[in-house]
Amino acid sequence: MLALPLTHSMAHAAETSLAAVKKESGMDTSVAPGDDFYRYVNGGWLKNVAIPDHKVAVGNFDSLIEQSDTKVLKLIEQATTAAPGSPVRKVGDFYSAHLNIDAINQRGLAPLQGEMQSISALQDKTSLATYLGKHLRADVDPLNTANIFTENLFGLWVAQGFHDHKKYMPYLLQGGLGLANREYYLSRSPKMVELRKNYLAYIAGTLKLADVPDAEQAAKRVFDLEMAIAKGHTNREATSDVMQADNTWSMADFHKKARGLDWKAYFKAAGLDGQEKFIIWHPSALKASSTLVANTALASWQDYLRFHVINQRVNVLPQAFFEQKFKFYSALTGAKAPQPRWKYAVSATNEALGEEVGKLYVAENFSPEAKTRVNGMVTNLLTAFGERVQALKWMTPATKQEALAKIKATYVGVGYPDKWRDYSGLSVDVNDAYGNNERVQEFAYRRALAKFGQPVDATEWCMNPQLVNAVNMPMQNAINFPAAYLQSPNFDLNASDATNYGALGATIGHEISHSFDNSGSMFDAKGELRNWWSKADMAYFKTSSKALIAQFNQYQAFPDLAVNGAQTLGENIADLAGLMAAYDAYHASMKQKGQAITKEDDKEFFLSYAYSWRRKMRDETLRTVIITNEHAPVQYRVLTVRNLDAWYDAFAVQPGHKQYLAPKDRVKIW
Repeated sequence: MLALPLTHSMAHAAETSLAAVKKESGMDTSVAPGDDFYRYVNGGWLKNVAIPDHKVAVGNFDSLIEQSDTKVLKLIEQATTAAPGSPVRKVGDFYSAHLNIDAINQRGLAPLQGEMQSISALQDKTSLATYLGKHLRADVDPLNTANIFTENLFGLWVAQGFHDHKKYMPYLLQGGLGLANREYYLSRSPKMVELRKNYLAYIAGTLKLADVPDAEQAAKRVFDLEMAIAKGHTNREATSDVMQADNTWSMADFHKKARGLDWKAYFKAAGLDGQEKFIIWHPSALKASSTLVANTALASWQDYLRFHVINQRVNVLPQAFFEQKFKFYSALTGAKAPQPRWKYAVSATNEALGEEVGKLYVAENFSPEAKTRVNGMVTNLLTAFGERVQALKWMTPATKQEALAKIKATYVGVGYPDKWRDYSGLSVDVNDAYGNNERVQEFAYRRALAKFGQPVDATEWCMNPQLVNAVNMPMQNAINFPAAYLQSPNFDLNASDATNYGALGATIGHEISHSFDNSGSMFDAKGELRNWWSKADMAYFKTSSKALIAQFNQYQAFPDLAVNGAQTLGENIADLAGLMAAYDAYHASMKQKGQAITKEDDKEFFLSYAYSWRRKMRDETLRTVIITNEHAPVQYRVLTVRNLDAWYDAFAVQPGHKQYLAPKDRVKIW
């Protein structure tokens, strides 16, 4: 969306905003909107913009991240002079330690020695299980942030139970890979074959830097073990199917269903031996990896652990490690140069002390007026979505009541959390970047374990206020909109309703709609996994979903790679239902103000939507996104408009235009 100083006289506002869009936004009006709407709105900009060497993409989203990082940097630098021992000073000290590459270089390999000695001291598979359990971390979140990657053999998530919203449960997920997911290991694509060769060389180079003997042979053992782990992994599409994740195991089940790992030793070391039940997101992967523990030589596991100890800590090790990792991963992303050191330091500080930084951020960058206005938009969007549910002809009354109950019970956090996280138990040393990194991970892990036996907090946030993003948390039946996302060009206090609802309104609708996508729709108003659908309703929903899958499967980004409509289904449903609800809410807002709605207003709404997705990405990164991400690339997300009748009316899209869909082919779910 554009941050335009529009008046509240909508006839004039629409004219002014559309003129500004054409002049300033980089449209390509030589393209008919019905032939390529994304290029019609963004084509001029796409032709002229260059991606800086240290970036993999540029666009509105990236600009907002730059703005947030710059503001946070200023706040953190101020924190370096705060009172010693204060919570704010912890922020400054953590950043300073991470930024001080000279001190990190001077310490050399010394910080690694403790871990390396522990690995060398492993005598048998029981001590291996103890080591693996000791290093389990709460570093995954498959539902809220869709973070399913961990280099540890397994990942832990602590959240309310699938079938008991009042009780926290431990969830175990697959892990153990250095590359993003199993496709990087198993794909026969020439690009992937070449990437695997480079990855093997990277492992060897890393082990050489750490003075590991016979680094090439050790690297081969590491790679072979990762390949075996990958073969046992569940693919990305199946991981997104929450029904496949509903597997409750008792402690005894581990010994029966996943033999090979000494689970007693593992859970004791992990501090989880007191837990009676676990939910296993990837049972087949857990079984396969456990078998590998038993059947793979201890020496191979030791090489594997040495590499991953280093690979996970590159940013707090000497610069040579960082440079080597960047050289390899730049081939994945296309980045030609690393970002400035302060960028990595800010990112690490946000991750370590995110809500402490968030307090500073919102105090200076998020006004009460903005919070009030956004809350009003949220109310309108919830109402609009509820009205859409009420109007559904295909849904039975009983199912409608369940859906409406979910909408009514939704918690929406705007800007920042109601309660701030307490970091008083975290020790930070301005002279010890490596130690700070270890203590942060252990602190987060202890915090996760401390939830067991406590009341579930449905208002807890999983994103920092300074993060440019938004999230739906289906088990909490909650939505968060961080303050950093709620700024121009996503939201502007001075912009028209058409502009604000086309950009931010669509995002609000998107997050609400996640409660009713292929995954969210499996949870009820309490956040419990329960089928509240009639058979006929679910059949209709699945049929409509298949049509959306087919629509996105047609989008071919490269000759050898297309969008995976099943993998991206949840996000595509949310885009579709969210945009429809945003359109309704924008019309309702105009009517509430007694303002007439013109065709130009509708144009502005859709222009704002397409503009909000403006982004240019390197081909290497685009490939990674298509293979690994649950979101379709932005140019295809914009094509959601093809399913809205109002878009055809606004831009006179007719049969013969390339992106025209006959009315019967326009997907409508909610």
